[in-house]
Amino acid sequence: MAITVDPEPVWDQPNDVPEEWIETVDDNVATKLPEGSQIKGISPYGASYWTRTAEIETEQADGTPRSFFLKVTQNEIGKAMVSGEYESMKALYSVSPDLTPEPIAWGTFAAADHVHFFLCEFVDMTDDLPDVETSMKMLAELHAKSLSPDGKYGFHVPTLQGTVPQFVEWTETWEDFFTKSIQLVFENEERSQGSDREVQNLCKETLAKVIPRLLRPLETGGRRIEPHLIHGDIWDGNTSTNVATNLPVIYDATSIYAHNEFELAPLRPVRHRMGKQYVKAYFRHFPISPPEEDQDDRNALYCLRWDMNCSTLYPGNLRYRKMCTEVMKYLVQKYSDGYEGWAKARGEEIISR
Repeated sequence: MAITVDPEPVWDQPNDVPEEWIETVDDNVATKLPEGSQIKGISPYGASYWTRTAEIETEQADGTPRSFFLKVTQNEIGKAMVSGEYESMKALYSVSPDLTPEPIAWGTFAAADHVHFFLCEFVDMTDDLPDVETSMKMLAELHAKSLSPDGKYGFHVPTLQGTVPQFVEWTETWEDFFTKSIQLVFENEERSQGSDREVQNLCKETLAKVIPRLLRPLETGGRRIEPHLIHGDIWDGNTSTNVATNLPVIYDATSIYAHNEFELAPLRPVRHRMGKQYVKAYFRHFPISPPEEDQDDRNALYCLRWDMNCSTLYPGNLRYRKMCTEVMKYLVQKYSDGYEGWAKARGEEIISR
């Protein structure tokens, strides 16, 4: 598939969370710190589109200094953001504590019941991308060690992509889960950007032809995949290198149990600094799911969901929609015969769903 030069990140709207919420440490945040913590200060740290973030400096009961990372949001969407992030990070940390900061708590401010927070271990990070081989080896190990507890796809609490809730209901098959997930994304994007006949038709054909063709073969003909815990938003904005350990660190998770290759979707856009070299390294540690020849187009399909969600987040900016339209045109044209045509050509039993 030809590479399309896609849009630059959009950061053209002000953060609507008042800075006052990170000027002092709220009482409910303070109670979640380790017993005996003495707060020495709080200061803004990092940049975030929909939240305020800060470093809380403390002295512990034994006299040692220790810092914590605080993220502050507001209203019901903000509450879902921090609760979902906490549950995501807790799940990831339980499997790979060397790869993620330790989550401590989420909650609501004592001073304002519409203001919510996420609190975790503070990790001093470099400005560098994580080492390609080490980061993908650790990510592959995370996936390999974290199967869904009941064999289903989904997650036990709502998690969000930006400010948009994603589909998390427990589902038996990956094809069914992904179909419902991207259908929700298509609907959200249309509400955000307005209706367009061409986009509507392409979305319809993607659901009817492309998804069955690319995903049903993963779970038929003797082939099998399993739901693995994924971070859900791996790109250079949510990964770095831990100064203390020199190991990769991942954060700002929005987890689900999914086909492990779904994790690689944000590594496709050329606007991101983490790209194909990371994907290639990942597959040195976690084999490509058969049919292997479909992997790149599966990745394009998974990235379509990711970029359509990006379009949802920026109403009035149609750059992401235009890029997604080109991707859907390519996939719909290439897979016009759908799953049935593919199975028939290979002499495989046609499985209806």
